[in-house]
Amino acid sequence: VDEGDPSRIQSIAYSGFPMHNQPEIRRQFFLSSPLTRRLIDDSTFTVDRQYNTQELKDEQNRIITYLKNNGYASLERDSVIAFVKQDSAHPKKLDVMFNIVPGKVYRFGDAEIKLADANEPDMYTDRDTLMGAPFTVDSARIYLAKEPETDTKFALLSDQILYKPGDIYNEELYLQTVKEFQNLGMLYTRRFGQSANSVRPDFTKSEIPTYFDLETLTKHSISTEFFGMKRYGFGTGLGVDYSNNNVFGKAERLTIGANASFEFVSASTLDRIAPNDTVQSQLFRSYEIRGEYSVPRLNFPFAFLDNRPFFTSALTRYTLSYSRSDQLTFDINSDLRFNYRYEVQHNKRFTSLFDLIEFDIIDTNPSESFKNNLIREYGENSFEYIRILQDFEPQISSIIRYTFRSQNTDLIKRNFGYFSEYSASVGGNIPYLVDRLIITPDTLESDLPSLFGLSENSLTYTRFLKFTADYRKYIPISNNAVFAWRLFGGIAHPFGKNTSIPLNRRFFAGGSNDIRGWPPFQLGPGAIATDNVSINGGEIKLAAFTEVRQIVLRDLIGADWHAAWFIDSGNVWYGPRNDFSNENNQDQLSLGRFKLDEFYKQIAVGSGLGIRLDWEYVVVRFDFAFRVHDLQLGWFENWHPNFSFGIGHSF
Repeated sequence: VDEGDPSRIQSIAYSGFPMHNQPEIRRQFFLSSPLTRRLIDDSTFTVDRQYNTQELKDEQNRIITYLKNNGYASLERDSVIAFVKQDSAHPKKLDVMFNIVPGKVYRFGDAEIKLADANEPDMYTDRDTLMGAPFTVDSARIYLAKEPETDTKFALLSDQILYKPGDIYNEELYLQTVKEFQNLGMLYTRRFGQSANSVRPDFTKSEIPTYFDLETLTKHSISTEFFGMKRYGFGTGLGVDYSNNNVFGKAERLTIGANASFEFVSASTLDRIAPNDTVQSQLFRSYEIRGEYSVPRLNFPFAFLDNRPFFTSALTRYTLSYSRSDQLTFDINSDLRFNYRYEVQHNKRFTSLFDLIEFDIIDTNPSESFKNNLIREYGENSFEYIRILQDFEPQISSIIRYTFRSQNTDLIKRNFGYFSEYSASVGGNIPYLVDRLIITPDTLESDLPSLFGLSENSLTYTRFLKFTADYRKYIPISNNAVFAWRLFGGIAHPFGKNTSIPLNRRFFAGGSNDIRGWPPFQLGPGAIATDNVSINGGEIKLAAFTEVRQIVLRDLIGADWHAAWFIDSGNVWYGPRNDFSNENNQDQLSLGRFKLDEFYKQIAVGSGLGIRLDWEYVVVRFDFAFRVHDLQLGWFENWHPNFSFGIGHSF
């Protein structure tokens, strides 16, 4: 292929673009194009960049989208055409002119919404008509019809309409309204359109009506589960779940579940497995009650944001569960969990998750036998032993967390675009306020009494701040290859009387989805060897990853086979408040503490090769990694391969 020198676009012009009663808005639309630079006249701009067909197609789509959202409903792709002209003196220099034939401005006509139940025939005996503010403009109307068995309020249907009949046509609001109905979860859309019978709207008229034909899903559902088991003795269990997907007629969803299990152990078996336990009952039992209530909108205190342009696809979710368990070597006196969460999909790219309250109270009594069993299985100083034991400490935790997610990629293939996620959390403030203001107003105890007085245990809590940032980029380098990179940074900082944060809130390094070459949780903190770690995990994490993926076989056992080469780097470190000194007051965490003048020397690096089997909906991954920089042995001194398996791309 002899492609020659690339052509360059000198200028771009827009012909036929409608005038606006505010000229500055029209001018800003032109200037917001990634192609335009300096203004030559009111509709011509310098470009001075290499010719790219895709960029011209993107600009065509941008023009069409803007005009269809400002009344020009009849606009089609052929209505916006780019003409390219060569400079007579310099053939490699091009001038582009977009010729635009927008048609006339349309308004929304009447809206008609019909909701049927699942039974034939459709009998719409309940009807209503809305006209005037705040529903419509001028004499336009919203016609509502439903069957009584749908158990749905008319307000739910009218609330989903994001445009006002009689107002200037806006295709984005129309399509977003369709999505609003689909997001309710208690109905499906039989048909939506802009004409009563035909596929295309009637553009001979100045108003475009809209039609929505909907049908409710089954409202009530019950599922049950029965099972038998044999562990120490013979046991049985049962579970029941009830769902109502339209509780009060406005698409509220309620799920209530309960399960219980019982196991009878003979006296001889109990004496054999727990000879020193004189109080253990022969009946082991556990039960759980849980409920979830969700509404497809924002509730207090953010209800005022609901159905605004950036907050249309929203969900408010409440979950509550309570469980107890009496087992051989431990008792869970109570485990109470509550979560109050907002979920908003702002658009195709942006999503917000806000946990206003994430609350967990766990009150346990692990026996010495339980601890000894863990030691026999995992080892006394193992990460697994410490983590499980800390999970069984009586404690109370609360989190307020905001997460913002931005993405423009296929989350399975990850072969173009980007993915990013940023979060900020505050932990421990609710138990702190209860301790400070209610339990002991004059004294800060840093713990709370057991829930409902079920035990004599004290529930500890920790106050901390936590921030994370995660950015991933996927760059196609050919039709069959992708170069991907990822940056991650996180910091958690305890405050108040606390000098460390809970184990399940710390950062860890290593594993198939992290820095390959080290097993999960086995890297760091800092330069501390795994066998010498006193406190697992860290309060600071930095990591960087790169990977090249190339398709080498297509459609073998139904999958595309990718060969991959990757380099992972990073580590975790203790923060400044994490304190662990010996009897001589010497810092035992020095090698693992984050220091500006030393941390870069403690960056572990792993690299290796892998295979990915890429089916349509799942990716299976096999990797062999080597420690390029082993923090104990040095650079290129450890060639022991570390195998890892994973589902999905590592990032």
